[in-house]
Formats: sequence, C-alpha cells, structure tokens
Amino acid sequence: MIDTQTASQIILETALLRPSEEIKLTDATGRVLRENIYADQDFPPFHRVMMDGIAIRYEALSQGQSSFEIDGLQAAGDPQMHLSNEDACLEVMTGAVLPKGTDTVVKVEWTAKKDNGKIEILAEHINEVFEGQHVHDQAKDRSKGDLLIKEGRRISAVEVAIAASVGKHRVQVSQLPRIAVISTGNELVEITENPETHQIRRSNVYALHSALAQQGIKPNLYHLNDDAEELKVSLDKILEEHDVLLLSGGVSKGKFDFLPEVFLKIGVEKLFHRIAQKPGKPFWFGKTKSNKVVFAFPGNPVSTFMCFCRYFTPWLQRSLGDLHHLHMQAGLEEDFILKKSDLTYFLQIKIRIDPNGQLMAIPLRGGGSGDHANLLHADGFMQLPPGKDVYREGEVYPVFLFRSFSNTVI
Repeated sequence: MIDTQTASQIILETALLRPSEEIKLTDATGRVLRENIYADQDFPPFHRVMMDGIAIRYEALSQGQSSFEIDGLQAAGDPQMHLSNEDACLEVMTGAVLPKGTDTVVKVEWTAKKDNGKIEILAEHINEVFEGQHVHDQAKDRSKGDLLIKEGRRISAVEVAIAASVGKHRVQVSQLPRIAVISTGNELVEITENPETHQIRRSNVYALHSALAQQGIKPNLYHLNDDAEELKVSLDKILEEHDVLLLSGGVSKGKFDFLPEVFLKIGVEKLFHRIAQKPGKPFWFGKTKSNKVVFAFPGNPVSTFMCFCRYFTPWLQRSLGDLHHLHMQAGLEEDFILKKSDLTYFLQIKIRIDPNGQLMAIPLRGGGSGDHANLLHADGFMQLPPGKDVYREGEVYPVFLFRSFSNTVI
C-alpha cells in the first residue's frame, strides 16, 4: 500500500502529452489550446471613438472656442474622414475611426445644437473636457505581433473572442482521449430497470460520464458481470479500442474481484494497488506497453467519484497540456474530529467564501463511501493528512472541487 503523494506521482508520470488537432473555433470551447495566438494587427487598429458626440481639435477649445460648425458625420465602419476646417467639428459615432485633424471627442450629452446649426459645448462642461478625451488610441491595448494567448490555456468565451478578432477560424487543440467507462458487478442493473431487492441501478458510470462530458469528452459506457473469462475477453477488446479505461468495482479482496488478475492477463502492468486513504483504499492503477492506462476504482460510489476527482482529473489536465489549472486550498470553517489513523482522509466539504475573500470548507458528515446522496450537499473533497485526530478551524488543506463556484454557497 502506498501513500497518496506517491500514487499521484506515479499516475502523473504516465500522462504523456496528447497529439494536437485542428478544429473549428466554434467547436473549441472547453478544449486546451495547443498553439500561441498572436495579434495580427494593433489593438485597437486605429484611434477609436469611444462615445457618440463631436470630434474637435482641442487647441481650438483651449483658445476659447466653444461653438463649432458641423463639417460632416464620421460613422462606425466608414473610411476615415478629414476635418477640413480646423475650427469646425465632425459628428462621430462610438466605434468610428477618429477623423484626421481631430484629437478629442466631446460626448453628445455635453453639447447642444444651436438654431444656427452649430454645436456648442455646454458652459458647465467646458472645464471637464481634456485633450484626448474619449479616444481609444491605436495599439494602446496590444501591438501587432504581441502574444495574446499562450498555448496550454483552456478555451473559454474570452479566448474564442480574441481568436476570432485575429482571424483564427480554426485552432490547434489537444486531441481528447478515447475513454471507456466500465461498471462491474452482478448486482447492478440498468437505470431503466426496476431492481430486485438484491440489486441496485448503475450510477457510477453515469456520474463519470457526466464529469467527462464537462471536459468535452464523450466516453463509451459498458457493463461487465463478475465472470473472469467474460472480463478477460471483453476488456481485451475494449482496451484495444480506447486510450483510457475507467472501471468501477472488482478490485478489492472479495472472491469475485477478478480485475487485478485479468489486467495482468491482457497485458496491463500494475503500477500500484491500494492507497493509504479513506475512502478509496483498493484503487488499482496500471498501464500497457503502448501507454494506455487503466484506472480501476473501488465500487462504492463516493470512492469512485473521489478517486476520479483526486487522481484522474489531474492526469487528464496534464495529458491535454492544460498549464493553467489551479491547485486549490481552503481553510477549515470549524474543527473536525476524526479517529486517528495512518490513512489520508478525504472529507466531503461545502465551500464558502468569507468576507475577506478566503476560501473556507464546511465539513460534511455522511454515511460512508456508499452514501452518494450526501454528495448532493457537497462541492468537493478536502485532503486531510494522516496521524491527527483533531483538524483545527482555520487550518489550510488541499481541496478537489467538482462544482463550479457559481454553484457554491457564498
């Protein structure tokens, strides 16, 4: 049996960077970028008008002029106009090119149109106008050639917008692995069936399916009975067609826990079996010579889900080249008492952000690794080190969240 740190290190060492592929920008949300994105022009590409109003030469205003003849209208999307009369103005719209010969925009709310057709800057606002006002200077944000997005970033709506603005209608991203999610056990029936008193519906594979879907991965789902020969034949075929196997159940010490033996027969090398942790102690992990990996989680639902969050998710992030994922920690909201043990304990927690902006974890007690209904109240797991019986309020430990902050209690 190994500790959690060693297990994590072994798993991450198998995480080889996935190949890249080119996809449409409209399909890229949630994927990991595998190229640098550069500015193909200045940001903004011209001196941009920031407010509807009039564009003037500030020197005219500084010399006491407050009333201006209208020399034309500069609309957004029109070619740049030129102020033909230095003492006149051009009406301008937000987003337009600043007309040549002007350097300042006075917003329309500070002006009034006179009967003679001129536009006058209202007296109460004249002293508020300054040179360059309401002009977004060319290249103020970024210059042509600047690095905008570094590879290794997970693509969100913001990255899509920036990529679109530089004409990247296709982008290089990490290929997603082919994943099989497999449940084992004769006691399991499909969710469409009415279980007998000695049966339960499959739920672990659907939990993992949902968690993978949040990463943009559509796994294939399987169920295998506790039969050594059936497991060998089926798993050999499934392994041939996938890069990763995620299994639930069949790895403990029971008479029907055939998986460790079957894995060896189909060419999966055991890298470890059993971690000094609770829940999830019987976790089995291995790989093939062709670098396919097998995560065989214990069958209890909380154990399966915790091991997925704690070990598989970091493996996936590294495999995809996601360089910006967070290693999060939180403080305990209150004391938590636990029987002293040599096992790392993964505490179910609810997240709160305190008035100082600190991430706080509220301990949740449940009915053990089979009580997956308790996860309805949780946001993640907190990793508590072994050898203690009291974990004090305010102490900080690693957390592994499975809900976004938008769903947490604040």
